[in-house]
Amino acid sequence: MLTRRHFLKAMGGLGALGVSTTAYGFSAPVVRLRVVRYNISPPQWPAGLKLRIAAIADLHACDPWMSLDHIQEIVERTNALKPDIVVMLGDYVAGHRKVTRFIPDAEWAAVLAGLKAPLGVHAVLGNHDWWEDKEVQRHGQGLPSAGRALEAAGIPVYENDAKKLSKNGHSFWLAGLGDQLAYMPARRFRPLKRIGVDDLGATLAKITDDAPVVLMAHEPDVARRVPSRVALQLSGHTHGGQVRMLGWSPISPSGQQLAYGHIRMNCDVVVSGGLGCSIMPFRLGVPPEIVLVTLGAARPAVA
Repeated sequence: MLTRRHFLKAMGGLGALGVSTTAYGFSAPVVRLRVVRYNISPPQWPAGLKLRIAAIADLHACDPWMSLDHIQEIVERTNALKPDIVVMLGDYVAGHRKVTRFIPDAEWAAVLAGLKAPLGVHAVLGNHDWWEDKEVQRHGQGLPSAGRALEAAGIPVYENDAKKLSKNGHSFWLAGLGDQLAYMPARRFRPLKRIGVDDLGATLAKITDDAPVVLMAHEPDVARRVPSRVALQLSGHTHGGQVRMLGWSPISPSGQQLAYGHIRMNCDVVVSGGLGCSIMPFRLGVPPEIVLVTLGAARPAVA
């Protein structure tokens, strides 16, 4: 059976041999960096509220593929978009071992602290942020080092939490889900009833009025359970399959429907193609991207 890991290793090998000229992971990521824009007007979203959301997903900080200089460029490009709010969708730590240096959490978090937006910068954690913290995996409790680094840099981390925000007299809720795969490696140490720390019910229970909701969830899988009470779900994790050809990702960890882009389910869902790489430092057909979603825009979605 062809797994995502085996497929990406095979494609990475081809890229290393120079077979593909569009292997983004083997060139400077920032050179290929693009901004993908979505203009969306969910039925739950008030007509008078126009909100620009910049989303950053799957940095996977490491040298040489996602260096501090590359992250600084991403910060500058994001700030130049002048979003109302910035959301970060998890997987800040390296997702593979083909590196020259694992960048300490405090270093990449200090660069991300340069992100600026009137309504702030907000984050959730991803599966690799949990998986790479061996102490948390061993003891089964605590906030991973990546989360502690973000909070030390002044960036709040949402773990099944929600916060009410407002713009021009209009209110909305920003909610953040705990990771759905957080304790997968911990199965080596003890039996587990469930591997995730996500609690969708408890998260939505913190919403106390009928203002619209934007949900951050690292893995898009939860979209199959998200009710129409939510206007927009923003996710990463898939990297667009990390290989995408003619609008199709040969292997996606969340299934083809949720591999990439704008999907309409009970709510609108946007899955970012992300910025870094996991398993192998290799991308084909899905360049690194910053996502800019404009909610309440009159124009249709344009990528």
